Amino acid sequence: MASTARAARLYVGNLPWTVGHRQLKEYFAQFGPIQSARVVFDRSTGLSKGYGFIEFVSPSAAADATNKQVHTLEGLNLTVQVQNN
Repeated sequence: MASTARAARLYVGNLPWTVGHRQLKEYFAQFGPIQSARVVFDRSTGLSKGYGFIEFVSPSAAADATNKQVHTLEGLNLTVQVQNN
């Protein structure tokens, strides 16, 4: 079976509660084109659960993001890990 290039998905934890989809996407765009950025919100309260997901168009952009030692957004250090599909 021929392999095709797939988007690379990252888990992003310890997000400030004030960060939304747009801000998450803007921050990670420095590493490459982003296919999607999603912050997970609690359905009943509407507040952020403090984590989200980034999907990069290319695996190399995701690798660049995970290779960076420290990611800081609004004063908090983020947890960035490759998300297993």
